[in-house]
Amino acid sequence: MPEHFIAQSFARPLCVLRRRPARNGIHPPKRSFRRHVLGLHPDARFRILFMGRDEFSCIVFRELYAAKDVWDDLVIATNPDEKTGRRGSQLSISPLKLLGESLNVPVHLIPHTKPEFKQWALPKPFLNDDNEAPLLRNVVITASFGRILPSAMLDNFAPNRRLNIHPSLLPAYRGPAPIQHAILNAEKETGVSVIEMLKWKEGIDAGDIWGASRVPLHEHAMFPDVRDTLAYVGGRLLVSVLRRMRAGTATSQPQPLLKRAPHAPVITAIDSCVNFSTMSAESIVRRHRAISHQRPIITCLSTNKIVQLHAPYVLNTPSESLSNVPGHATFQNFTRALDIRCSDGSVLRVPLLKQQDKALMEAKDWWNGTKGLGLVKDGQLRFLDEFYHLL
Repeated sequence: MPEHFIAQSFARPLCVLRRRPARNGIHPPKRSFRRHVLGLHPDARFRILFMGRDEFSCIVFRELYAAKDVWDDLVIATNPDEKTGRRGSQLSISPLKLLGESLNVPVHLIPHTKPEFKQWALPKPFLNDDNEAPLLRNVVITASFGRILPSAMLDNFAPNRRLNIHPSLLPAYRGPAPIQHAILNAEKETGVSVIEMLKWKEGIDAGDIWGASRVPLHEHAMFPDVRDTLAYVGGRLLVSVLRRMRAGTATSQPQPLLKRAPHAPVITAIDSCVNFSTMSAESIVRRHRAISHQRPIITCLSTNKIVQLHAPYVLNTPSESLSNVPGHATFQNFTRALDIRCSDGSVLRVPLLKQQDKALMEAKDWWNGTKGLGLVKDGQLRFLDEFYHLL
């Protein structure tokens, strides 16, 4: 019977486990054979092009950098500096660029735009100008890179030397925001996969799995904590895969078939919108934990002014003098927080708010401001349910 390759995380060692029966709609793939990879000469190590940009890729890179037994040449490709903020007043610098420079690792900056990136020439050691078979010691690795590598770029590497670290248990949550959607969907478990990169026409995040590690997803986990844990586990898993590839003992398997596999599309402004008539307090807090690092959750006043809700939590005791109608809010002097009625009768408590064109402030100061605008009646105000057209 074929085996399903799962590299377990934490206290359990990396190993090959027998395939489990179908569970949660996951069935063994039709093409359920294991694929082996050729190793290197005992004295040879990999020459690696590492492509990434953010904190996730930095943590993975640190694990790779420390494993000097698997590489003898390490090069970074990352995003260039970009002006952000109003009128380009701030400069956004790739964290991976800063890390590479601090470690004296060569750093190459890709072009700003996607069309330019398609024409970008790889650094010399990885560019195959002679149209010969790619060198087995050359490896390209992507981790939270944010760009799809064009076919011409991938052709410079052997198929089993094109690796991607994806923070989910594939095939679940293919896409650019797997961690966020796992939290949004209240998953109890997530993980990280090391997969083979396919060409765009063959599928995104659909390549064979060289290793996967399971990680529990705790009820109150915030995105940054989950991201860092998965990056650390993913970095260790990547090093393990590379060591087995170097020794010629690495194997891969096609991704299992998953009926109705959840996807992970990019997070947009719509995802940050709160509708108190359809969302429970628990689901709103979960949304905050999943996406507030990039988009604060928002609601809207009757004046069409957007309001950000910061540090919200579920109130487990009855809220005094609060209407039972979803979307109604009142300020509680004793807790100095704003209580908002949500669907199913639950209550969201918010200690900090930021109104459009204003600074972040405590709930009391924000409440006094809304009273001054005449928005509070009988000690309550009402937030709009739908305001997508204002974004």
